[in-house]
Amino acid sequence: MTTSTHCPPTFASAAPLAPWLQKFAGASLPLTFILLWSSGYVAGKLALPHVGPFTLLVLRFGLAALVLGLVSWLSRAPWPNTARAWGHLAVVGLLMQALHFSGVYYGMRLGVSAGVAGLLIGMMPLATALGGHFLLGERVGRWQMLGLAGGVLGVALVVASKGAGSGVSLLAVAVTLLGLLGLVAGTLYQKRFCAGMDLRSGAFVQMAVATLAAAALAGPAEGFTVHWHGELLFAMLWLGLVNSIGAFSLLFVMVRRGQAGQVASLFYLIPGVSALMGFALLGERLSLLAVAGFAVSAIAVLACVRKTA
Repeated sequence: MTTSTHCPPTFASAAPLAPWLQKFAGASLPLTFILLWSSGYVAGKLALPHVGPFTLLVLRFGLAALVLGLVSWLSRAPWPNTARAWGHLAVVGLLMQALHFSGVYYGMRLGVSAGVAGLLIGMMPLATALGGHFLLGERVGRWQMLGLAGGVLGVALVVASKGAGSGVSLLAVAVTLLGLLGLVAGTLYQKRFCAGMDLRSGAFVQMAVATLAAAALAGPAEGFTVHWHGELLFAMLWLGLVNSIGAFSLLFVMVRRGQAGQVASLFYLIPGVSALMGFALLGERLSLLAVAGFAVSAIAVLACVRKTA
């Protein structure tokens, strides 16, 4: 009796699904990133009434560093083998983590509303695309430029729906823009110098450096004062584990796979998604203008990621 060498029908019929599964996996990364990143604004809003902004960052970064360090040790992750590599990771941690979130949270403490902060940080795609063009030699096509312009319009509609923009000092806006600068510079720097980093050990180094930087501010300014509350505990766990580790890991993966400007275009969706989450979880009112802004932002993202010939 001979043995058949043909594959069973179940395996043969499953083979055509492979391209579809690959496309689904690729599409799920941006969607998951948007949801995780947007959730950070809701969690931060829950936490800030109970703790100072810099102390919150110490808790957030410290928890993420502890978990990432343990994961790196247990999984025997490779570590940077040169002092230069360690230095590059430290720079990204200072820019993308410490400077970015310190600027945003402290700007809100000085009077910047969530809407204004969303508008300013929402300029990240345009700034990153232009920075990628001038610093990394990335091409910015016609469809991308139209998408970037549409994204600005969509973000402005979302912010306008929240009635933001009144009574904000120039200092508060400048501090928040400093946070935007940190996010843009960190994204471009990571793309240029840390594209090959291990996500476990590399993220640990960044979070550890960011923890020390936040602690250097939290001690003198806030005395590490914490008013423990259930909302704060939940927000700290969410920010430290889901937002810091999950969202930024996805961001690094997408930066590796695509151009910095295209990845940054996803940020145009975050104000709209954050507004939807605020409506669903915090009872915040979602106006028709906000819905329109979300729709314009979604169309802009499609234009930004469209490949030129």
